[in-house]
Amino acid sequence: MTQLQIQMKIGIDQSDYSKIERGLRYPTIDQLIALAEIFDTSIDYIVGLTDEKKPYPR
Repeated sequence: MTQLQIQMKIGIDQSDYSKIERGLRYPTIDQLIALAEIFDTSIDYIVGLTDEKKPYPR
């Protein structure tokens, strides 16, 4: 998946995506949910609260 595809799925432009990647802006909870779904992981993993990619069984 390209950065452009991710940006489109979470509804942000390139500038905001770049700021999130560089730590200059935080994603919203809705964007975190979308990212977790895209990468098939948990929000906890994305924000660094766990080292397990899938800490919770579904």
